[in-house]
Amino acid sequence: MYLIFDTETTGLPRNWNAPLTDSDNWPRCIQIAWQLHDAMGNVIEHEDYLIQPDGFNIPFDAEKIHGISTELAQQDGIPLAEMLQKFSAVLEKTKFIVGQNVGFDLNIMGAEFLRLNQENILPNFPVLDTCTETTAQLCQIPGGRGGKFKLPTLSELHEFLFNERFAEAHNATADVEATTRCFLELVRRQIFTAEELDVQPDYFQNFSEANPKEIQLIGLEHINLEKASAAIRKELEAQTETQEISSEELQENIEVLQDAPFAHLHNHSQFSILQSTASTQDLVNAAIADNQPAVAITDSGNMMGAFHFTRAVNMHNASLQKQYEEDLKAFEAFDAAATPDSDRDDGVVPEKPSPPQELKAIVGCEFFVCDDHTNKSQKDNGYQIVLLAKNKNGYHNLAKMASIAYTEGFYYVPRIDREVIKKYKEDVIVLSGSMYGEVSSKILNIGENQAEEALLWWKQEFGDDFYLEIMRHDQEDENRVNETLVAFSKKHDVKLVAANNTYYIDKENANAHDILLCVKDGEKQATPIGRGRGYRYGLPNQEYYFKSQEEMKALFKDLPEAIATISDVVAKIESYSLQRDVLLPKFDIPEEFKVAEDEADGGKRGENAYLRHITFEGAKKRYGEITPEIEERINFELETIENTGYPGYFLITEDFIREARNMDVSVGPGRGSAAGSVVAYCLWITNIDPIKYDLLFERFLNPDRVSMPDIDIDFDDEGRSRVMDYVINKYGANQVAQIITYGTMAAKSSIRDTARVLDLPLGDADRIAKLIPNMTKLNKIFGMSDQELRSKFRSDELPKVNELLNLSEGSDLEAETVNQAKILEGSVRNTGIHACGVIITPSDITNFVPVATAKDSDLYVTQFDNSVVESAGLLKMDFLGLKTLTLIKDTVKLVKHKHNIDLDPDNFPLDDEKTYELFQRGETVGIFQYESAGMQKYMKELKPTVFADLIAMNALYRPGPLEYIPSFIRRKNGEEEIDYDLPAMEEYLQETYGITVYQEQVMLLSQKLADFSKGDADVLRKAMGKKQKAVLDKMKPRFIENAAKKGHDPEKLEKIWKDWEAFASYAFNKSHSTCYAWIAYQTAYLKAHYPAEYMAAVLSNNMSDIKQVTFFMEECKRMGLEVLGPDVNESFYKFTVNDRGAVRFGMGAVKGVGSGAVATIVENRKDGKYKSIFDLAKRVDLRNANKKAFENLILAGGFDSFDQHRAQYMHDEGDGVKFYEKVVKFAQKYQETQNSSQVSLFGEASDVQIAEPQVPPCEEWGTMQKLKQEKEVVGIYISGHPLDDFKVEMKNFTNCKVSNFNNLEKYVNRELCFGGIVSDVQHRESKAGKGWAIFTVEDYEDSYEFKIFGEEYLKWRHFLIPNSFIYARVFVKEGWTNRDTGKKGDPRLQYNFMQMLHDVMDNQAKKLTIQMPVQDLEDGKIERLKELFGYHKGDQHLHFTIYEVDEKVKLNMPSRTQKIKICNELLEELAMDGVKYRLN
Repeated sequence: MYLIFDTETTGLPRNWNAPLTDSDNWPRCIQIAWQLHDAMGNVIEHEDYLIQPDGFNIPFDAEKIHGISTELAQQDGIPLAEMLQKFSAVLEKTKFIVGQNVGFDLNIMGAEFLRLNQENILPNFPVLDTCTETTAQLCQIPGGRGGKFKLPTLSELHEFLFNERFAEAHNATADVEATTRCFLELVRRQIFTAEELDVQPDYFQNFSEANPKEIQLIGLEHINLEKASAAIRKELEAQTETQEISSEELQENIEVLQDAPFAHLHNHSQFSILQSTASTQDLVNAAIADNQPAVAITDSGNMMGAFHFTRAVNMHNASLQKQYEEDLKAFEAFDAAATPDSDRDDGVVPEKPSPPQELKAIVGCEFFVCDDHTNKSQKDNGYQIVLLAKNKNGYHNLAKMASIAYTEGFYYVPRIDREVIKKYKEDVIVLSGSMYGEVSSKILNIGENQAEEALLWWKQEFGDDFYLEIMRHDQEDENRVNETLVAFSKKHDVKLVAANNTYYIDKENANAHDILLCVKDGEKQATPIGRGRGYRYGLPNQEYYFKSQEEMKALFKDLPEAIATISDVVAKIESYSLQRDVLLPKFDIPEEFKVAEDEADGGKRGENAYLRHITFEGAKKRYGEITPEIEERINFELETIENTGYPGYFLITEDFIREARNMDVSVGPGRGSAAGSVVAYCLWITNIDPIKYDLLFERFLNPDRVSMPDIDIDFDDEGRSRVMDYVINKYGANQVAQIITYGTMAAKSSIRDTARVLDLPLGDADRIAKLIPNMTKLNKIFGMSDQELRSKFRSDELPKVNELLNLSEGSDLEAETVNQAKILEGSVRNTGIHACGVIITPSDITNFVPVATAKDSDLYVTQFDNSVVESAGLLKMDFLGLKTLTLIKDTVKLVKHKHNIDLDPDNFPLDDEKTYELFQRGETVGIFQYESAGMQKYMKELKPTVFADLIAMNALYRPGPLEYIPSFIRRKNGEEEIDYDLPAMEEYLQETYGITVYQEQVMLLSQKLADFSKGDADVLRKAMGKKQKAVLDKMKPRFIENAAKKGHDPEKLEKIWKDWEAFASYAFNKSHSTCYAWIAYQTAYLKAHYPAEYMAAVLSNNMSDIKQVTFFMEECKRMGLEVLGPDVNESFYKFTVNDRGAVRFGMGAVKGVGSGAVATIVENRKDGKYKSIFDLAKRVDLRNANKKAFENLILAGGFDSFDQHRAQYMHDEGDGVKFYEKVVKFAQKYQETQNSSQVSLFGEASDVQIAEPQVPPCEEWGTMQKLKQEKEVVGIYISGHPLDDFKVEMKNFTNCKVSNFNNLEKYVNRELCFGGIVSDVQHRESKAGKGWAIFTVEDYEDSYEFKIFGEEYLKWRHFLIPNSFIYARVFVKEGWTNRDTGKKGDPRLQYNFMQMLHDVMDNQAKKLTIQMPVQDLEDGKIERLKELFGYHKGDQHLHFTIYEVDEKVKLNMPSRTQKIKICNELLEELAMDGVKYRLN
């Protein structure tokens, strides 16, 4: 007997793994249907019952699915006990229980048995389910988990078996009938096995005979439950008299509401990541525009926007207050006694201004409140509850909860639970939330009784601070919930509060917001909104915007109390600011410096005394003798530090920098304006003497006003994390955090994201994105006039910008993409971690700001970003990782290893000739900050001889001051007169040859010429740099007046001031320039004295960037340094220098060879070099050096030093096992026998000999194959380059690199000639049957994928062979114009010519021109040339160009008698003889 049954319920369980005794968790059964069939499939009985709800109601969401209302079940249902009796009776007759996904129905019925204290006998029955992996395999519907087929729904299974759809009725009777048909058909098709059915072998034959045809439905009549529910509802409505609100009452309500202000208490900003298009400023502006008394921010799960939000509100209020004070002043100044005929024309007395209505900022958060926030064994996102802070204390409680949500509760979303809320509920207001709030959600999904229980808990905890949030977005589910909420409000005396749950500001932004939601979920907008497979999340309508007070009052005119309550809530809120002074962690100072008063009044006397002590101790070591000048400077700095109140800052910094040096972490010489501090220099925080280089402390800390010091510290990038670990251990992990960053949608990414959601083709999206100039915002472009556009954009950018503007005016998908992307631009897309910022707090960080967690950091991350953390009172340190410091450190280690010399980079002499010669030659590749081509050019011209020259060039080489470089060079070289506007300026401008280069020079000169104080000088610098006109207008008269008093010419002073204004906006900080010039000098010193070691370190530090490795290998070649491939007997993980002074490749640069493999190879090499691959394999740890490591080292040439060649190691003798794999297996066996050290009966260790595999004889690989394999495992060619044989051709006959083809727009209507190796070819056929090809050409630096079609393909296809060397000439034509849109496509290529590279010299070389200076015209040279040309006779022309440099004379002479054959041999000989030449 088979019992097939199905149930309909009040919903789904919250926890699928909960025990059946948890009656709150398991939904109620409200309909059951079953059919009992015998073994041959004949129906024995069928029943169908509705069950009367007893003490619960049927939620709206459940009724929407199956149509059974509480009223229908009440009227037509039977009691639960009666149903269970009937069900138990039928269970006695059956052998099997059958169903579709029947596990759920078994749990529902099991829970019902237990509710009536009856035994649950269901687990005793064997179960047959029609929804299993077996039926999934049968239907083969893609989309299951883990790449499997998905489990079929009843409808899908029915369609597969009978080729007809069955619309799942969610009516138990209909579902049981369809399930029965499917089940019996599966039995007929023998999908169930004899073991599963527990039958004899002949059962299936008998069943087939009884059911020879497809199983049919038994033909039951089904009631339409939805219509039945609707009919009953109508009947009930007719019986009960509904009280309509009269129009008079409504009018009265409207009048009452006239004076009741409305404010939005439930708003999302962009910090609800990818869920809202409104910025915090947008929310504030919208509230101001509608004259609302307050505005709230309630982002989902976080408080990231709280600071920006409160600051925006406070700034608005401050501007109102300022305006009010000005108006009041004007009013009071007005002479009220003045008569019309005296000094006033109108005689009107102005009204006294009234104090402004300030806007209240309400900080809140929409928390995910689950059952247990620490339980991460099952997904429980909880309910969304809105909590608002009444005051600063309430804000701190919210911050605590928001922190706990991430640090303890994060599982899919940040979560808290009721226990957390109880702990931090002080000064917090609760709104019950949206449809996802606990009360509303339970009304919809679980039942009114449970919703009421939830309401009572919140009321009990929060009393009058708990409000029921009611919303009206014209949704059926909301309307149903609202009826219940109003009833609850009256019954339990909980106030209603009207809200709108806003996600965007204006109604017209609804579509952009919908696109944003699609970006979040990776969906297309065309996918319908709904739940389940094939649907996406989206808001049901366009009503979730920031509605005006009038709109909200109109919506709630029948419920005026919901609007009136807003004033209650707003009245409870106190205004506050989140800005505060920076709080430093307590620094432990020695006992003898502690001062008792500090404990009492929080003073810093002890810290100041200790700082003074260690500064002067350091000064003795730094300066030896402390002169009065030095003492005065130190005292001035210490006084300024004392006045600002930040001695602790210096002590904390000194402490971890000292510790960093103790841990052998390289520390930079300083960075930014901190290098101007002698105190920092004496504490070894910085390493550049400020007095020696005229660096100013006031540039760092202004003595006239309190400002936070800011010391940025460079550490070597490998040691940076160790310093951070020290800080964490010293101050505690709960007091140290990193800083969050918000990744926003830039213009191009907003176009691409929007295009993907709108399904605009990828090519079109890419084209539109490329129309936007780099670093430009869409909204800026669209906000500019034609004139502004012309002044802002370059001539090559303007046509693109205009095309973008024209696009947006269309009505097609491209226009929609641009216009919607404009709204989404700037949305927060994701969060990250600030690269170097670290926060240290005096106690637990969550006492100050909310924190979050991040995937790639063990530390907490502040929810406030870098722009506001200091304003929020947090101490921020920048721990920067500088690769150059690692590079210097590595070079020092290599020099010690190779030459046993201990170098101290901090004490390199500053007058080293070799170093300056390197700069003078412009050989600065790999030199920090001086390696660009432009800088190399200027270095050759400048020919620096002193350190000051390097400092100045570092400051000048940037946009703006760049234009002063030629004059600076001419003055240095004596080609231009050095001119000072006033003789007094020479003292500070002498080192830069009379040109103002640094901000410090402006500051010193303003003090010297016009007696400005140090503080004033810094204010002047800042005002000039930031173009603060008001400040400058005040300072200029003072400057001119004071300087004129000292006898300086006012006209000259005017000019000086004007020059300063022009220059100071991009003048550079000398402190920073000096520090970075010093690092550059150190790198140049190393390169000049230890070139091989330095370049090895440079290569090691760029190992992860193959393009950089290639570039620096070229530099090694230029320097005459040999770069050898990896070698297991010489290489380490990084690049090193071998005994012969050649740079040896690091094994770490080979893919698949991890640090573990390298470590074991290097470690075991200490016992002597490896003699063969067998020796190496036997000695290394094969758990670390696996087969992949062996294979890739072979291909990279790591074993080339042994007797075998690469082909032998990779040879397979037909048994499918390569020789190196046999070696590894041999070594594994060898190591096993060694480790087991088997001892024989007589006590000697048995020496089991295992034969080494035979080395197979085979042919060596050709050069091309070797190089190809090297490129695969390293990313570059090591032992050479395939194009090395064609260097002359590539240099003389090409006019571009293949990388130029990435920017074809630049080359339209030009012919480009290029050469390279064909690395890949794909021959294709078009739909019309015509051939075309995609082929990739690679040169020394890059590769490019070309396409060739039509006649050109047929003409040149024979050259397109992988690994062939080709030379081609192509003409770049304009793109086709689209007739419909008038838009131009991408430029096209016309292939004019193609040939093999090795034929180029013969075909293309027409003449050779020898270029000789007059002084070289000596007999020996002429004879040598004659001899050379005699060997290479041919029919190509020979020319001579003779020149005289000093006189600038040049003579061109063609040779009439001598003709030559131009070939590589001839050109090589000429190069060896140092003869310059030119081809063609």
